[in-house]
Amino acid sequence: MEGDPATKPRPRGLGGPALFTGVLALVFAFVPIVGEFVALPAAVVAITLGLIGWDRAERGLTDDGARALTGGVLGLLAGLIVFFVFLATMG
Repeated sequence: MEGDPATKPRPRGLGGPALFTGVLALVFAFVPIVGEFVALPAAVVAITLGLIGWDRAERGLTDDGARALTGGVLGLLAGLIVFFVFLATMG
């Protein structure tokens, strides 16, 4: 029953952009100087998109909550890596 309105698929939310930004932040987090300027803002964006996307998925508005949560976690991990790389290269 493809035309049944009750089984209409939910739209994709912010999971894809959150996951992409989280992976981007994680890749650039290991580069000492570039990481501070690329990975840190990307990590903040990934965390924000991940939280918003996960909230929308929990309310049943979208169907990509797992990707949104994964992107947010990767963004958080990238932010921590940038912080520790920054501390390691300071001295």
